Amino acid sequence: MPTSPIDATTTAAWRDLTAHRDEFRGDLRGWFESDPQRAARLTRTAGDLHVDLSKNLVTDETLAILVRLAEEVDLRGRTEAMFTGEHINVTEDRAVLHTALRRPKGMTPALTVDGQDVDGDVQAVLEKVYAFADKVRSGEWTGVTGKAVKTVVNIGIGGSDLGPVMAYEALKPYAGDIELRFVSNIDPSDVAETVRDLDPETTLFIVASKTFGTLETLTNARLAREWLWETLAAAGAIDTSEESRNGAVAKHFVAVSTALDKVAAFGIDPENAFGFWDWVGGRYSVTSAIGTSLAIAIGPDGFRDFLAGFHTMDEHFRNAPFEQNVPVLMGLLNVWYVNFLDAHTHAVLPYAQYLHRFAAYLQQMTMESNGKSVRWDGSPVTTQTGEIFWGEPGTNGQHAFYQLIHQGTRLVPADFIAVATPAHPLRDGDADVHELFLSNFFAQTKALAFGKTADEVRAEGTPEELVSARVFSGNRPTTSIMAPSLTPSVLGQLIALYEHITFVQGIVWGIDSFDQWGVELGKKLAMEIAPAVGGDTDALSAQDPSTRGLIEYYLANRTR
Repeated sequence: MPTSPIDATTTAAWRDLTAHRDEFRGDLRGWFESDPQRAARLTRTAGDLHVDLSKNLVTDETLAILVRLAEEVDLRGRTEAMFTGEHINVTEDRAVLHTALRRPKGMTPALTVDGQDVDGDVQAVLEKVYAFADKVRSGEWTGVTGKAVKTVVNIGIGGSDLGPVMAYEALKPYAGDIELRFVSNIDPSDVAETVRDLDPETTLFIVASKTFGTLETLTNARLAREWLWETLAAAGAIDTSEESRNGAVAKHFVAVSTALDKVAAFGIDPENAFGFWDWVGGRYSVTSAIGTSLAIAIGPDGFRDFLAGFHTMDEHFRNAPFEQNVPVLMGLLNVWYVNFLDAHTHAVLPYAQYLHRFAAYLQQMTMESNGKSVRWDGSPVTTQTGEIFWGEPGTNGQHAFYQLIHQGTRLVPADFIAVATPAHPLRDGDADVHELFLSNFFAQTKALAFGKTADEVRAEGTPEELVSARVFSGNRPTTSIMAPSLTPSVLGQLIALYEHITFVQGIVWGIDSFDQWGVELGKKLAMEIAPAVGGDTDALSAQDPSTRGLIEYYLANRTR
């Protein structure tokens, strides 16, 4: 593997993009009028996803130069390095093998990395997860009083929370009778509200922490354990002896972790721990044992379908020519907007209520991956990196922030996501509500692309003094992504699509998209500051004046 990334800004393609940008004039209305085949030519298919790129601010020349850029930064070579297990996470000297988590059983050639049978390891954990999920779903797994599980509470944070909760919300139509709940925030209100109305006899906790040492996760796990003990004892289900308490934990807690000694010390039987590997980054881990709660909810067959969707997109990304490769093209479009058209944010707007947590999930994936100011060899980046991802489901967003996207001064590229067949095909009298819903989806991308001219506004009889306020400039870029329906497979394809988009951008920028050192400093300082917050005067006096003043305000105003 090369010791330094290729500096994209020194390539011929980057120079050509710069010159192209200097003479570029976006004109979506004119382009569509002069080119009836534009939409057909710029629409791609990846698995079940129908992706219309035609409303982006690009010409055929733009795309051709972007594809050359991908070739000149060796995107194909870096992609193969990832899939085959080279240590492309260089700052942690690790392979990056989330794609191995969804390789079908028996796929050839087998994947061996660093002397380990990766395929065998993955399949062994999956089979253990599936067997456990079947036990919980069937009622074979019971709590300490013999009652079947009705609620599973997943305790994690970051990727150990965002992936499972997003996927569970998206796939609720496929979930069985067992409810999932999620605790992530160390704010005690989170765990208190989550367990407030639960029956401890029918509640199972999954503690998801690779090292079983994550501050937030272990704090919440201890709070949940204390709640379990107290409520079971109050109901007369257990006594206060250590043996009785340990028995309760063993029946009501399992772990997703590889730190079996710490798991056992907590009271969880190590046999009920599901492991994963250091080559699985948290934000890419929903297809690992981190997805155990999801496997319980949608069942092993549903989870296999979920994994198959990821693999479909993995194969498309790995093998499709760049000109037809949806993740490659979307990643390159993001580079075009960030580095050449000065865009700073990117909106993800699902017209599917079940995807209401998708943008939040993508925030970690994209911004934790590509929010870097050094390249993977430690040298400073040579251009802007990353963008701020945000969004809400339509049509809610239309009544909140679409004004800025339509008529604001900032360029905000947006991805619109929709499905043809809804989970609930309801009618309002004679009206099909999903048709009304998707009419908004189609209308918004049309309005953003083509806008409304002053002459068109005047033709509506608008007073002259109001014309300028009602003009829409258009040329607001969007990508439209559609699928037949939101199945486990389609959700897997969508997630993998954005995983690979993120990877493409990271390769162009020469950064390590798989470390996250930026989250470490705040956590370290929190542990150092904790004694001061607890009233230690020496620790308090060691703080800077602002931090000290804030802590003093807290100490003076806390009432309980």
